[in-house]
Amino acid sequence: MRRWLKRVLGLVLLIAVVGIALVWWLLRGSLAPLDGEGTLAGLQAPVTVQRDALGVVTIDAASATDAMRALGQVHAQERYFEMDLMRRAAAGELAELFGPAAIDVDKRMRVHRLRARTDAHLAVAVGDQQAELDAYVAGVNAGVAGLRVRPWPYLLLRQAPAQWSATDSVLTGLAMYADLQDPANQTELAMTRIRAVVPPALYALLAHDGSEWDAPLFGEARGNAVLPGEDQVDLRNDQRSLPTASTAAVQEQDVKGSNNFAVAGALTADGRAIVADDMHLGLRAPSLWFRVRLRYPDPAAAGGKVDVSGFSLPGLPAIVVGSNGHVAWGFTNSYIDTADFKPVAAHAPGIRLHNERIRVAGQPDVSFVVRETDWGPILHRRPDGSGDALRWTAQLPGAVRLDFAGMARAGDLDQALAVADRSGIPTQNLLLADSQGRIAWRLLGARPDRSASCPPTGFSAVAPADCPPWPIRSDAAPSLIDPPTHRLWTANGRVLDGAALEAAGNAGYDLGARGRQIRDDLFAKERFSERDLLAIQLDDRAVFLERWYTLLRQVVTHSDDPALKRLEAATRTWEGHASVDSVSYRITRGFRGKVLEAVADGLLAPAKTALGDDYLEPRLAQLEGVLWPLVSERPAHLLPPPYASWDTLLADAARGLEGELAERGPDLGKRTYGELNTAAICHPVSRALPAFTHRWLCMPADPLPGDNNMPRVQGPSFGASQRMVVSPGHEADGIIHMPGGQSGHPLSPFWGAGHEDWAQGKPTPFLPGKATHTLTLKPQ
Repeated sequence: MRRWLKRVLGLVLLIAVVGIALVWWLLRGSLAPLDGEGTLAGLQAPVTVQRDALGVVTIDAASATDAMRALGQVHAQERYFEMDLMRRAAAGELAELFGPAAIDVDKRMRVHRLRARTDAHLAVAVGDQQAELDAYVAGVNAGVAGLRVRPWPYLLLRQAPAQWSATDSVLTGLAMYADLQDPANQTELAMTRIRAVVPPALYALLAHDGSEWDAPLFGEARGNAVLPGEDQVDLRNDQRSLPTASTAAVQEQDVKGSNNFAVAGALTADGRAIVADDMHLGLRAPSLWFRVRLRYPDPAAAGGKVDVSGFSLPGLPAIVVGSNGHVAWGFTNSYIDTADFKPVAAHAPGIRLHNERIRVAGQPDVSFVVRETDWGPILHRRPDGSGDALRWTAQLPGAVRLDFAGMARAGDLDQALAVADRSGIPTQNLLLADSQGRIAWRLLGARPDRSASCPPTGFSAVAPADCPPWPIRSDAAPSLIDPPTHRLWTANGRVLDGAALEAAGNAGYDLGARGRQIRDDLFAKERFSERDLLAIQLDDRAVFLERWYTLLRQVVTHSDDPALKRLEAATRTWEGHASVDSVSYRITRGFRGKVLEAVADGLLAPAKTALGDDYLEPRLAQLEGVLWPLVSERPAHLLPPPYASWDTLLADAARGLEGELAERGPDLGKRTYGELNTAAICHPVSRALPAFTHRWLCMPADPLPGDNNMPRVQGPSFGASQRMVVSPGHEADGIIHMPGGQSGHPLSPFWGAGHEDWAQGKPTPFLPGKATHTLTLKPQ
């Protein structure tokens, strides 16, 4: 019996070893080849693909098409699954991979029919980049086919990767529209409905479009709201109970944006212009971006060759932000008004029906009908059959135009601005610097070309009935070239004023605290280097919350309430930074959040009750301009019910926060900001896998400094998806950061490479380092 038991145990052990070896062999089979020689069909000449210690790729080719073919192969072998997610997210095709759980997500995007629209107008998107795009697509498909085993996430999902197409590259760009803009245009519709049911003075508070924190490039700060009198709004007459849960504070934080800023040559020691850029998005492993340097001869480029470095987006044959030795550029999201609703009667003429089929992994296809007008798809249908049609820039021909790839050839500021005129991307704040020491800002990308009868609707109304369907344009955009202050900055807040702002509209500009802190940092010095601009990117001073700390101390000091006494003891020291070891910052931040929720719920309660099921939650990004006057002046008629006084509201907010913190342990002195703001940056498939796998599929759970209302934006899974500080012509002095690493394969040496430098703010060279791997690709 003992012998048989040993044999069984030995067999079990052998099976386990073989199983582990098989899994290991399968996983390693989808690693990208790094060294040696290979072939790539369609190349006109050999191409070298070098990688440095961080996996940063340098491609040397004999032509633009060869460079793009090689880039396609590299993107596919390092990131095909992530590329696949991008195109599927835009097209509403995720359920084909993930099954029924993704059906509703797919429906929300499929209503826009972006794949069908792209197919119908592909030539507009491709522009003069047809040869480069065809080469890139061929390189992508060759890259996947060249792997011994399909990319590892498909093994887990028991799926096979589908072929890549030119349409898929355009969909990758459209996925950024869906991320940076609101495909449902919810806030505009929410505010339109609210306006119809609340007093005008209350609506004016909710729609107040600025604060004392504004830092526009044009015009002055809006300032805080002037509070209405009790004859205009009196919340005491509204005895409705407040909701038990709120999303107002959460939605305020959810701003997809970025910082960028620049200084001209007049402010540097040797006349160089420097641009800094950090784009704030959801964070994942691997990074959204892919670092690459492209070098090839090109007679249309300055100096007869292209040498461009920066961040590419796998799926697109271009450098998205970077520097080419002559021009450097970066983006922030603009938040101009890019979508309008229009009411549609139940039996209005011209309604078209499209039967959309969603493929679902492991289940039958799901079909649903998209109702569409010349204005756009109908997103909301009421019981009487009427609805709201949405026109959104992403739906229209030219929303994505690959002509932006021409930025790699630009030789100076003027040539870069000419490229911007014909570029299609989600409307961004483009910041430029050139090797002559000049800088410029302009709106870049697709924006509505409304007629006189179609003013931007902003938050106030739907499009007028006589407004015809508007097209989009990217030329003749507002700009600021060679500013007299020699400084430029944007941070998703309002940039424009006057007639230009009226034309651009407002889709929810972010609170200006980040932008103002950056602006003030720029005016605090008269000489700058790359490290000075990096220091601004890493500025985690709590300028915005300092007055909230003072208010908190007023609430908790001298109180006899045991909970408030515990808060008082824990907040006696104010570090003035969103640092990982700060208890006061965490508590102050939480206190403001609680007050914000109470006030927002009070202001929105009349609309919630009046609208019932038709109520939609708006994103109140500028509510600080109302909130601070309220807690400062404390008018009784604007006190949210059921609070007896403003003192009661503030004390209750602090008490509620203390209760939540105490649930984590009785010693509030251990409730640091780092405990709250801990990195949770993982591979997308990790959510579907057991927790023990996260040690291999997530970046380290580091406590992170920084927050959303300061330059250093870092949250658990949201924040600076890259940082770049560079002067064109001086790239060797540039600095770069990227979380999550280059490769999407956990067994790659480049999984998570560079992430630690991003987390710690340690300067990393902008240009690739010494090559540690070299792969030569030859024509087949």
